Amino acid sequence: MAADDDVMRLPAVGWRLVTDGVMGGVSRGTLSETTRDGRTCLRLRGQVSTANNGGFIQAAQDLAPEDAARLGAYDGVRVTLRGNGEAYNVHLRTGDLWLPWQSFRVTVQATGDWRTLSLPFTDFTGYKTRARLHPERLRRVGIVAIGRDFAADLCIGDVGFYRRTPE
Repeated sequence: MAADDDVMRLPAVGWRLVTDGVMGGVSRGTLSETTRDGRTCLRLRGQVSTANNGGFIQAAQDLAPEDAARLGAYDGVRVTLRGNGEAYNVHLRTGDLWLPWQSFRVTVQATGDWRTLSLPFTDFTGYKTRARLHPERLRRVGIVAIGRDFAADLCIGDVGFYRRTPE
């Protein structure tokens, strides 16, 4: 991961598409590099379907343990997004989660304009877990279209972690 004084950015390469097909769902999606409004981004597109107990498509990026170990010095996740007006989730998975549906989540609104959002770790809530979020144990970041039938179309610019502000 690239780091400067304030932000540790996830690389633009290495993202992968994950769909509910891994669990029998029927949602379909694509993940491709493109340019929107002069900005290079990953575009997550597809149809989210809750049929057959499904309901998500996801752009996922794994973190190396040595990179995650540095996250105790950061406040949260910073994402730059442009979308189709729909709500999307940012999911974090740590080494403390075992089941595939467990995560720490926060919902964001993707507008038709580029927006950079700073999401404090304290805003992420555990889903189907009683574990606490320990950023230094982070293993994966996901940007997810989830939970309802809808057409997903989201451009993902920068994704990273922002540093704590001095007190």
